[in-house]
Amino acid sequence: MTAATTELVRPLAARAHNPFGPVLTLARRRFQLTARTPRELVVPLLTPILFALVIAPSLKTALDTTSAYESFVATGTIGLLIPLNTMFAGIGVLVDREAGAQRELLTAPISRALLVVANLLVAFAITALQVAVLLVAARARGIHFDITAGGFLWFLAAGSLFTVGMYGTAEVLAARVPSTEEYVGRVPAIAIVPWFLAGSLFPINALPGFLTWFARFLPLTHGLALVRFGLLHDSSSLHNIWKMQNASAMAGLSLAVVAAFALLLTAAGIRAFGRHAVH
Repeated sequence: MTAATTELVRPLAARAHNPFGPVLTLARRRFQLTARTPRELVVPLLTPILFALVIAPSLKTALDTTSAYESFVATGTIGLLIPLNTMFAGIGVLVDREAGAQRELLTAPISRALLVVANLLVAFAITALQVAVLLVAARARGIHFDITAGGFLWFLAAGSLFTVGMYGTAEVLAARVPSTEEYVGRVPAIAIVPWFLAGSLFPINALPGFLTWFARFLPLTHGLALVRFGLLHDSSSLHNIWKMQNASAMAGLSLAVVAAFALLLTAAGIRAFGRHAVH
C-alpha cells in the first residue's frame, strides 16, 4: 500500500503546476476503485429500470391511464437514479478514509478541494452513463419522449446541476458520519423518501396540502419538473410549483433553485471534506 501510494503521490506532485493534471490523475484512480467490473455499473440501474420498464406499464394498466403516464413515471425514475448513485458514490470516500490512501493523498502538494472535484467527476460520469442507458431502455420499451434541442438543454442543465448537488450532499454526509454502516442507514432518508414527495409517481398537488407546500421546497421537485419539461415538453409539473403561465419563466426559476442547491452543497461538501478528512 505504501509503495502504491508513493507512486500515486509522485505524479500528483509533478503535475501540481497544471490544475487539470492532478484532477485527472485522481479521477482515474477513483474510477478504477469505483467501477472495476461491469457489475458495479449495472447493479445501480436495476431499481430505476424496474420502475421504468415494469412498474410504470403495470400502473398504467392497473389505473387505466394513458400512455403519457408511462413517460411520467419513466422520467420520474431519473429522480431516483441520481440520488441513489451519487449517495452510494460517497461510500468510496468513507472507505478511502478508513482503509485507503486518503491520508497519504492529503500530503500531496495539491488543494484538498481537488480530491472532491475528482470524485465528483467520476460520480457524474457514471451517473450520466446510467441515465442515458435508462432513457434508451425506456425508449426501446416503447415509452415516448418529445425532445427538442431546447428541451434537451433544459434536461441537461437540470440533470447535471442536480447530480452535482447530490454528490455534494454525499460528501457532507461522508464527512460527518463515523462509519460506513451509519452512512448506509441514512441513505434511504436522503435519497428515497424525497423521491416519493417530489412528484415522481404522481403530481405534487395530489399530496395533502402541507406536503404539497413542503414538496415545492425540495430541489428534486424542481429537477424533475425541468426533466419533464425538457424530455416531454410538459410544463404541468412546473405549473404545480409556481402557478404561473409562462413556461420558460417557470423553468428559469426552477433552474435557479437547482443551481443554488448545486452551488451550496458543493461548497459545503468541499468545506466538510477539508475539515474532517484527517479525523
